[in-house]
Amino acid sequence: MNASITHKLNLRNLRIDDYADLQAIMQRVYRTVDSPWEKSQVEAMIARFPEGQICIEDKGRAVAVALTMMIDYAGYVGRHTYLQVVGDGTLANHEPEGDYLYGIEIIVDPEYQGMRLGRRLYDARKELCEKLNLRGIIVGGRIPGYRKFKEEIQPQEYINRVKRKEIYDPVLSFQLSNDFHVKRLLKNYYPSDHQSEGNAVLLEWNNIYYEARTRLIGGRKTVVRLGTVQWQMRRFASFDDFQQQVEFFVDTVSDYGTDLVLFPELFNAPLIAQYENESPPEAMRRLGEYTEVLREELMRLALAYNINIVSGSVPEYRDHKLYNVSFLCRRDGTWDAQYKLHITPDEDRAWGLTGGEVLKTFDTDIGRIGILICYDIEFPELARLLVERGANILLVPFWTDTKNAYLRVRLCAQARAIENECYVVISGSVGNIPKVETMGIQYSQSAIFTPSDFAFPHDAIAAETTPNTETTLITDVDLDLLKELRRQGSVQNMKSRRRDLYRLKWTGK
Repeated sequence: MNASITHKLNLRNLRIDDYADLQAIMQRVYRTVDSPWEKSQVEAMIARFPEGQICIEDKGRAVAVALTMMIDYAGYVGRHTYLQVVGDGTLANHEPEGDYLYGIEIIVDPEYQGMRLGRRLYDARKELCEKLNLRGIIVGGRIPGYRKFKEEIQPQEYINRVKRKEIYDPVLSFQLSNDFHVKRLLKNYYPSDHQSEGNAVLLEWNNIYYEARTRLIGGRKTVVRLGTVQWQMRRFASFDDFQQQVEFFVDTVSDYGTDLVLFPELFNAPLIAQYENESPPEAMRRLGEYTEVLREELMRLALAYNINIVSGSVPEYRDHKLYNVSFLCRRDGTWDAQYKLHITPDEDRAWGLTGGEVLKTFDTDIGRIGILICYDIEFPELARLLVERGANILLVPFWTDTKNAYLRVRLCAQARAIENECYVVISGSVGNIPKVETMGIQYSQSAIFTPSDFAFPHDAIAAETTPNTETTLITDVDLDLLKELRRQGSVQNMKSRRRDLYRLKWTGK
């Protein structure tokens, strides 16, 4: 390498190990406004929208950073404040199915002023906007030069003079030179920005390559049709017989145009009757022998019937450990898995189950979803983490034997829907498997729960089945209602959290 080279610039996505560099830059740049972002906030931004957090490094050190989120344009075209956009600083208002990018920050180390790194970051945002096929980018631009003119002219006149190039503003002039155009003045946008007297300019850049998205191929739906199967536990003579019953229900719910169907927890348990002479731990491990072939069969059904299938859950035995795993089989031919994290005392005693270690969100053609298997829904931290990562629908396959056990799942699921402003789907099994130890009775009433506000059913229940009867449940949920609730609901649980008093952080893998 030539020793005379003083810089080696590289454009890439921001990583959490860049935080020390980011903090140093912000402390130098924003001496006149509030303190920099906290590490936990930056970590949440990267988790929610990693491709939107961009940096330029020089020889491995981050020297310029752009922070970005996706939004629904209709919610931000009018008057709003910076705090209404960033919320608690974790991108809680990020809309994975939004139509615009919203620029939160662009900051450049003062040592690198004049190297046009800001323009590179703006170009990277534009490229991202085009890649995601979004309509455009909007920003709330500061006008730090206005303070010198505040006694002479109003903010509107200052903006017009900058547009006419009669006045140079270090921020607004730069944004206008990057093909942004003025939409409106935002008063009290950032009150602690004394240089701008709290004002900002709403600026927009239009993506001329935007193509309206079709709902037929690759489009995201706003109204989603969800289905559950309230599964009858019964003896099956063979795996083929079991598979025929599964296909019957997939066929049935797909006939109604259902986008996703949820089966119950351990819904292949009837096959354990083949091992009724084995001890419960050994029988459950033997049942795990069907797991791979069952997943392959569910993938075939997802493709054949054009429906996303969540397998409920099935046992998986590998590396001398027994897990409880739920498979998401997408109708595009891909699949993923979520392991049950919390094991009940009885599951530990009877089968020796081991809990998983990873909590996932899954992108699908109906939006981002999460899966919590039975007992996991009773731990509110998990649902909150999933929603913070962008999940709008939580799927809960469960297996309970008595009504009080069922009510633990039901009431916790309903609480999760209300406190996280999301939809929660629960699906369980009914009936019994005689002469099979640990497989006695079942109690279930499958349901789809909603938040509790005027736009939703008065009892916060979109639909529910008749208890303890084998059946299906199919209903529509509107994802746009969740967006409206989070912006202007009677109460706004996610937005109202006191992040200054408490935090929630995933410390696992």
